[in-house]
Amino acid sequence: MKNNLILAISGNDIFSGGGLHADLATYTVNQLHGFVAVTCLTAMTEQGFEIIPVDTTVFAQQLNSLKDVPFSAIKLGLLPNVEVADLALDFVKAHAETPVVLDPVLVCKESHDVEVSALRDELIKFFPYASIITPNLPEAELLTQKELRTLEDVKEAARLLHSMGAKSVVIKGGNRLDAQKAIDVFYDGERFQILESPVLDKNNTGAGCTFASSIAGQLLLGKSTFEAVQNSKEFVYRAIQHSDQYGVVQYEKESDA
Repeated sequence: MKNNLILAISGNDIFSGGGLHADLATYTVNQLHGFVAVTCLTAMTEQGFEIIPVDTTVFAQQLNSLKDVPFSAIKLGLLPNVEVADLALDFVKAHAETPVVLDPVLVCKESHDVEVSALRDELIKFFPYASIITPNLPEAELLTQKELRTLEDVKEAARLLHSMGAKSVVIKGGNRLDAQKAIDVFYDGERFQILESPVLDKNNTGAGCTFASSIAGQLLLGKSTFEAVQNSKEFVYRAIQHSDQYGVVQYEKESDA
């Protein structure tokens, strides 16, 4: 029997707009009991925005502490290195019947160094265990090793990600395909669905985290995968409407959310 227990395996955003802050806020709006296993800390330094992985032993202890909690859904966010990702994968494998949403955040996702390539390979191992993966356009490019410039490119990338083991895919195109529209592409191996919303001139920090955690919550609540994506697209749009200078903030839950 499903309960309202949901886990986020994600990082801490020092500005509290994304990461575990967005996850827990989203869970709370949907009246779900959110847990967190923290993968990393962040800070602004002289070198810029720094990601500090949680010690591998500490992360393993967090997951071991939660191993007997009967979660009804799991959302995976920023996994800062291969060691943390490998531990998270073992945890997901031990919860094979639980809906899992993978937001394949790639650190330094605009670069193509050895660390990113290793993490890419590690994230692909999650695909068969995830109900849906939610890459944005740069992440989809890194995962597929293809340049994505048109809607047809994105659809082909979704097909490829599905062939790599993902049960369902939603690629978040943002406004790179159309300056006036935020366009996402959903694919489940049988059908494509194009989701569009107007681009808002507001702070959208944390929108991707909120989207993925909302999908996880919707799956827990019994929605189909596409319904979960559709509802979450609207959820994020309304959240951005209410965002402040630090990122996405939430609002009172509506009955159809």
